[in-house]
Amino acid sequence: MLSFFVTPVTDEWGTTYQLTTAGYTALVIIMLAILLLACYIGNSVKKPHFSTRQLVFSAMAIAAGMVTSMIKLFEMPMGGSVTLLSMLFICLIGYWYGLRAGLMTAIAYGFLQLISDPYILSLPQMLVDYIFAFGALGLSGVFSKAKNGLIKGYILAVLGRYFFAFLSGMIFFGTYAADYGMSAPVYSLVYNGAYLAAEAAITLIVLALPPVKKVMGQLKTLATQG
Repeated sequence: MLSFFVTPVTDEWGTTYQLTTAGYTALVIIMLAILLLACYIGNSVKKPHFSTRQLVFSAMAIAAGMVTSMIKLFEMPMGGSVTLLSMLFICLIGYWYGLRAGLMTAIAYGFLQLISDPYILSLPQMLVDYIFAFGALGLSGVFSKAKNGLIKGYILAVLGRYFFAFLSGMIFFGTYAADYGMSAPVYSLVYNGAYLAAEAAITLIVLALPPVKKVMGQLKTLATQG
C-alpha cells in the first residue's frame, strides 16, 4: 500500500523515498481537506470573520509560540527540538475559538516558522514540514467544547504534527536512517517521536498542576467573554 504513494530509492547512503504522482496528489488532497475543515467545521463557521478579541488573542498566541519556540530545552541533530511549551500556545486558539480559528492561526504560525527558520529541500517538503505540520496544531479545535477539551485537543494536535513530521522524515530525510541501522519509516517514527513526545509530556504535566488549571480557566474566560 505504501509503495502506491512513495517509491523506495536505494543508494550508497541507504534507502529513502520519493513521492509518486499519487503521493503528491494525496498531499494536495490532505491540504484541501484541512482548508475545508477550517471553513465548514466548528462553531466559528457561523462567524466567518475573526472578532477583534479573537485577532488580538490569536496574535498574542502566535507571538508567544514564536518566542518560546526559540527557547529550546533540547535540540535534535537533524532538526526538531523540545521547546518551552511552544505548541501549547497555538493549541489554545483552537481550544478557545474552535477548529476554523485554530487552523487559521496554526497555518499562519507555520508560515512564520518558515520565514524565521527555513530549511527547504523542495516545495513538497516545505509544505509538509511547515504548513501541514504546524497547521495540524489547529486540530485542538476539535475538542473546543468537550470536557477536558484542552488536554484532548492538545494531544490530537501533537499527533497531527507527528503524522506530518513522520511523513517528512521518511520521505525527505530517510537517507539518514542507514546511519542508525534503521529503515526510513522506523527512523522517522523514532526520531520525530522523541522530541515531540518529550515536549508533549512536559506540557501535559504542567497543565495538570492545579495553579495552571486555574490560570487556563481564567484565560479562557477572558478570551471568550462577550
